[in-house]
Amino acid sequence: MIKTLTISAVTAFALSAGSVFAAGAAGHVEDFDFSFEGPFGTFDQNQLQRGLQIYTEVCAACHGLQHVPLRTLADEGGPNLPADQVRAYAADNFEVFDPELDDFRPATPNDHFPHSNLEKAPDLSLMAKGRAGFHGPYGLGLNQLFKGMGGAEYIASLLTEYTGEEKEEAGVILYENKSFPGGWISMAPPLYDEQVEFADGHSNTVHHMAQDVAAFLMWTAEPKMMARKQAGFIGVVFLTILSVLLYLTNKRIWAPVKGKKSA
Repeated sequence: MIKTLTISAVTAFALSAGSVFAAGAAGHVEDFDFSFEGPFGTFDQNQLQRGLQIYTEVCAACHGLQHVPLRTLADEGGPNLPADQVRAYAADNFEVFDPELDDFRPATPNDHFPHSNLEKAPDLSLMAKGRAGFHGPYGLGLNQLFKGMGGAEYIASLLTEYTGEEKEEAGVILYENKSFPGGWISMAPPLYDEQVEFADGHSNTVHHMAQDVAAFLMWTAEPKMMARKQAGFIGVVFLTILSVLLYLTNKRIWAPVKGKKSA
């Protein structure tokens, strides 16, 4: 169970009502420039740490990361926090129920992030993989090849595309959002300028904070992305060398036969 964090009553009510929306076309998704994009892209460690801070101070009041072990915050290629900071972060921010103690205790790095606090608030562990921001001909995959699946872009766009318009339907307050399918979402705008102060002095506008937390959620969904890219690159190099060797071997084996035919 996470310790209580400040959240407005309106936001809590909206989230508890779920993501209600009318039927409609997919919303607009901005193509953000993330450092991890492309075959040689990598996660920005400072950005992941800022995203973790935003998640902790803003998102964790409602949304969980139940599939993410706290110890992975120390992993290389991720936020890469020192081990003592991970222990302090876990103990200071989260509590878990211990059956042996029959009571709650401070979380340790061996525990996972908690579940969502609200029943209708979705878990964010795999959200960046579960939401495709860019659509195209899946048979060819051209749009996905050049832009990626766009899960992080969808999250960042969703957080920045509130118009300020509201309406009430069936007792639920809906907020207009140009990125949400159907145009109306029950989650109130969670971010506002200068909401979070960063130790590195990075910009804390809504646009930059949305990009930072989206990058962090991309890491929670794909923590081994860098290792997969490295393995893929090594595989391509290996196959290229093997293809050249097979071509030269084939040419050498058949050279006498081809020489006789030409004679």
